Amino acid sequence: MPDDAVSTLRPAMFRGGDMISQSGLRALACGALMSLGAMSFARAEGTYEIPAGAHFNQDKLAKVSEFFKNEVATGKIAGATVLIQQHGKPVYHEAFGVQDVVSKAPITDKTIFRLFSMSKAITSVVAVRLIEDGKIKLDDPVSQYIPSFANVKVGVEKKADDGTKSLELVPPARPITVLDLMRHTSGITYGFYGDSLVRKAYRDANIYAGDFDLAEFAERIAKLPLHNQPGALWQYGHSTDILARVMEIAAGKPLIEIEREKLLDPLGMVDTGFFVTAPEKQKLLAQPVPNDADFRVGRINDPTVVKKIQFASGGMVTTMADYERFAQMLLNGGSLDGKTILKPETFKLMVTDQVGPGSGVDRDYFYFPGDGFGFGLGLAVRTDPGNAKPPPPGDLGELKWDGASGCYFVVDPKQDMFFVLLEQTPTERQRVQRTLKQLVYEAMEK
Repeated sequence: MPDDAVSTLRPAMFRGGDMISQSGLRALACGALMSLGAMSFARAEGTYEIPAGAHFNQDKLAKVSEFFKNEVATGKIAGATVLIQQHGKPVYHEAFGVQDVVSKAPITDKTIFRLFSMSKAITSVVAVRLIEDGKIKLDDPVSQYIPSFANVKVGVEKKADDGTKSLELVPPARPITVLDLMRHTSGITYGFYGDSLVRKAYRDANIYAGDFDLAEFAERIAKLPLHNQPGALWQYGHSTDILARVMEIAAGKPLIEIEREKLLDPLGMVDTGFFVTAPEKQKLLAQPVPNDADFRVGRINDPTVVKKIQFASGGMVTTMADYERFAQMLLNGGSLDGKTILKPETFKLMVTDQVGPGSGVDRDYFYFPGDGFGFGLGLAVRTDPGNAKPPPPGDLGELKWDGASGCYFVVDPKQDMFFVLLEQTPTERQRVQRTLKQLVYEAMEK
């Protein structure tokens, strides 16, 4: 759950060619420009919408170090590493604590962290690259690639006079599309949060049992009811895993091969993947403190145990040396060191809000992008000040996501800046992420 999610845990408030058609792309671009025009009237307040061209005060950045040193000293986290980079150069780069409390090995840029949902950002960039290559289209029905999704039903809760609830299965109003998978409006959910009958069906189905690949996992999901009608609600879940299976079918190769070809190898992300098998690399795995070892995602995530499944929604590992290159590529608008991962127009499509006003997408208690954020094709996008007073820190156009392990990143194009936090602390993560972001923006001066 991303850092600003706590402030949004409230009832709902909102309701062709080789890539996509040129007219569709123009419409999306015009929509983005209209949104930016509306945004320009927002008044800067505190650490929200700091004027462009701000720089970092090193004395104020020392508060980041003080905070993390205290987190380690009080035993809340084993360790963490933080990088803040602006104008292509690090302005703050520190490691705190240890990889794990048993070995007490220090954290370095080669320490390996489980990303959990920050895996989604990597998968989404590669999926957008396949859209650019004409392998898949946003309006493609998922059933075009996975036929069993043609038979999926939507679970509608019914309440009897005595208060008992039952699940009525109804046909979807329209097919699930690739766009739905990318913006989390497919109706596919997770079973480890919330108490709806559909989420209970996920838990009861034991979908993580045995050794299975993405093909088998997609079939398991297709047998379960959708939480809501496609396109009706932003709903966090296994959409990215189904997207990954679509990618495999479209590209004709396993997910990790696609990701290496389109992203990881070109960026030199040599330690990013799904498993850590080499003994010398296994010694570099960061671990949470012992009383914080349950990552609470309904399944065991141990990258040292090789399985067939490659969970695109939460199964990847990385290092700071790798993820900083990914973040810089996003800050650059899709390229790094002369290598183009996404064309400018494709990147613009990815970071255009797809769930805002006029999209027909509702938001509820579990709208994890958070206060002031929309959602593009796999990333949260800052679109407005939000409802909190004062607004949460940051700038319009900011991109972000995080994961259940506490890893977190923010890309701020307005300030030509990004920061990455890598840690393993599911219990403390939201508090740590919110505090870090506040300290980062409080350290910026015009």
